[in-house]
Amino acid sequence: MSLKRRQFTKEFKIQVLREIEGGKSAAQAAREHQVHPTMIYKWQKQQEQHGESAFPGNGHTIATQEAKIAELERLIGQMTVEASFLKRVLTALEARKTASGETR
Repeated sequence: MSLKRRQFTKEFKIQVLREIEGGKSAAQAAREHQVHPTMIYKWQKQQEQHGESAFPGNGHTIATQEAKIAELERLIGQMTVEASFLKRVLTALEARKTASGETR
């Protein structure tokens, strides 16, 4: 029989972190809410890194969004290189056409 992982809501995590900000120790909050102190430290780190967008829910939305942004940035870079190359080729063709005396 396998154990099912507990899932905590965003509101629960924020409540626990507010208690700690209010002066309660992480160990005390962990005991009261039956959560391992390491989990609370992880939540603190996520909140520091991501602010309001921390704890998005299921599906690791933050990691997914960051991966999507990275992919789009890579694609923009690739398209910029391609556009630059095509402009150079077009300029060279137009120069060759002008040099040979052809007109449109």
